[in-house]
Amino acid sequence: MMTRTGRWRAARIAAALAGMTVLLRPAPGIAAPVEVPGFTVTEAMIPMRDGVRLHTVVYTPEKSQAPLPILFQRTPYSADRRGAAIATSLRELADDGYIFAFQDIRGKFGSEGTFAMIRPPRDPSDRKAIDEGTDAYDTIEWLIRNVRGHNGRVGMSGVSYDGWTTVMALIEPHPSLKAASPQASPADMFLGDDFHHNGAFRLSYGLEYVARMESTRGMRFFEFDRHDTYEWFLNLGPPSNADARYFHGKLPTWNDFVHHPNYDTFWQKQAVERFLTRPTVPTLNVAGWWDQEDYYGPLKIYETWEKQDTENKSTIVVGPWNHGGWSYGLGERLGPVKFEVPTAWQFREQLQRPFFAHYLKDRPLALDREYRPESPGIPPGARRPGFPEIISFRTGANFWRTYSSWPPPESRPRRLYLRDEGQLSFDPPKASRSPSLGAPAGDFDQYVSDPDRPVPYYARPISPLYANRQWTEWLVQDQRFVHLRPDVLSYETAPLEENLDVVGTVTARLFAATSGTDCDWVVKLIDVYPDKLNDAMAGYQLIIADEVFRSRFRKSFEHPEPVVPGRVEDYAINLHWVDHRFQRGHRIMVQIQSTWFPLIDRNPQRFVPNIYEARASDYSTATQKVYRGRDQASCLELGVIGR
Repeated sequence: MMTRTGRWRAARIAAALAGMTVLLRPAPGIAAPVEVPGFTVTEAMIPMRDGVRLHTVVYTPEKSQAPLPILFQRTPYSADRRGAAIATSLRELADDGYIFAFQDIRGKFGSEGTFAMIRPPRDPSDRKAIDEGTDAYDTIEWLIRNVRGHNGRVGMSGVSYDGWTTVMALIEPHPSLKAASPQASPADMFLGDDFHHNGAFRLSYGLEYVARMESTRGMRFFEFDRHDTYEWFLNLGPPSNADARYFHGKLPTWNDFVHHPNYDTFWQKQAVERFLTRPTVPTLNVAGWWDQEDYYGPLKIYETWEKQDTENKSTIVVGPWNHGGWSYGLGERLGPVKFEVPTAWQFREQLQRPFFAHYLKDRPLALDREYRPESPGIPPGARRPGFPEIISFRTGANFWRTYSSWPPPESRPRRLYLRDEGQLSFDPPKASRSPSLGAPAGDFDQYVSDPDRPVPYYARPISPLYANRQWTEWLVQDQRFVHLRPDVLSYETAPLEENLDVVGTVTARLFAATSGTDCDWVVKLIDVYPDKLNDAMAGYQLIIADEVFRSRFRKSFEHPEPVVPGRVEDYAINLHWVDHRFQRGHRIMVQIQSTWFPLIDRNPQRFVPNIYEARASDYSTATQKVYRGRDQASCLELGVIGR
């Protein structure tokens, strides 16, 4: 039997052979399943309850002697290509012995039917209705009846869209579905995942991804006529020009953006909070601290299940990864940020592998018990039997921790205040000229937000999303490229005299006003490295948490309202979970801005009923004021351990 060290070395070789390439989103044009040495491959068109047939590829180990479980994935990214993952991202599971089944969802690649982006759950009262859950159920039923050599148990997993199809299969799970691992699954496409954050439209991703998925039955990249997409999107003008010039009403999801600018029933019926109840299947949920697409989703799925998880079936793992970064390579670093240990390999080998082996093969739960709490390996959890409730990698300190709840009981709330002269402090302001909420005050900082010259989210030039690693690593880029811009406010502490562990959910409490009638607020929590000579990370400004909020939705996401010019509003902006150590000598920084382009579409800063239908004349500059007086003390609310 291969030792842990031997498996780690094998993982290094596999990562090198794979060229560290993500296999989660294959290129179009594959006409036949990938052949995998040691596996027999078969294809089937499996009929669903409404007669539509779905293309499915099954890989069976050639030398298997004992009955094996089936690991099943449903994808819009080509089942024909998925077999390549058996030697890379699924290598640790393949070593254990599984039958793998990959399926094209409706309307994609080899499957019949019509593709529907994030198809919502069906009405359970309509027995003829279908959704991703019924398709998973019907396929599992077919696999159990027709595939030879299985042990009667099925597991499901998948990253991103494949994670969503896994979640859908758990609403009314097939009796043979015994374990599932939804990874980086979206949970709410209006409040926090791919297409919107707090109602603010994710322009570049929304346009490029929708064009990629809905321009053809396979996939097709949107063709830009210039390298710098920042300038391309700026020249595009209002989002309405995209359909007029390129889509011509042919992309259903783009039409949905236009027709549903608010959080109406169209978006609500997709949101997991509306239909996830008590988990009945053991579930290993996965998120990445720097996931550029679906960080909100896994947290929301876990929080939703946790309300009724009386049998301890739900576990979440949060590690130092970008979107799907745990699925390939070693995970020793992300961009320039080093983690000292192979975090991705540890997840696949020490968590995912024993999880499926335990529930699909009856193996003893083999989480390592030899590790100290502050060690590079996965520590044992306090909860037995079963997996720990929460398994988290503390960035900045570079070790794994387990928790029984979130926020952890040992985390105590503190407030980090914006102060004058760009200071950031745990000490609140002592004086204020702020008479009351809503009235103008004297203690503030201001800047002019110009939608014609928006703050870029990445140092220009900004490439198309799928052209290189810009998109996959933008959340760990050095924020000095916007620091000291006149339309970006920056506040920072003095160098820390001791380590500070921030663990919990971070909320930005922003007292702010605009001269316009609508605007966006972007808040970033940043770790500033010491500015040492001859240090590759000298002065580096690393995002730890971030979020955008569209002010029209400050009272209701369903019913937007214009902002009263000059009126001070109290915004509570959720920056989500954080588990990070700010090392001694580092500084904590908060940056505030009102544009983040073309990641987020430009807010006209003049209220219009539907921004997707805005005209160029609707866009105007606005003066933004952030207040920091005693009675209107803008701050970050966070949890701190050990201080």
